[in-house]
Amino acid sequence: MISLTRLSGSVFALNADLIERIDSTPDTVITLVDGKKYVVAEPLREVMATILRHRAEVVALSGHIHVGELLLPRDPHDALHAQPALASLLDLQQARPTLSVVDAGYAAATRGSEGEVTPR
Repeated sequence: MISLTRLSGSVFALNADLIERIDSTPDTVITLVDGKKYVVAEPLREVMATILRHRAEVVALSGHIHVGELLLPRDPHDALHAQPALASLLDLQQARPTLSVVDAGYAAATRGSEGEVTPR
């Protein structure tokens, strides 16, 4: 979400992913994908810079999200490896995988020997 100002002076948050286009006519008019329009006080370039900052923040934070790996058998016909993989697939169907955002300092202090974040 990005923070913008209406011409009346009130501040609101807008989902930047829903923006279809931004026009400068001379007021800045933001058109969403559903056709809804917002007239804002910020100039076009400032709105664009705000969107770029927001997206850069999302990408930067995505580097701190840890998602567990799904281990599949090397050879599906190998009975020794197929059973544990089948059990983990069944476990995944019953429980949703979890995502967690980890502070960079915390993550660095809690890295295991293989680079994975280990709970303390």
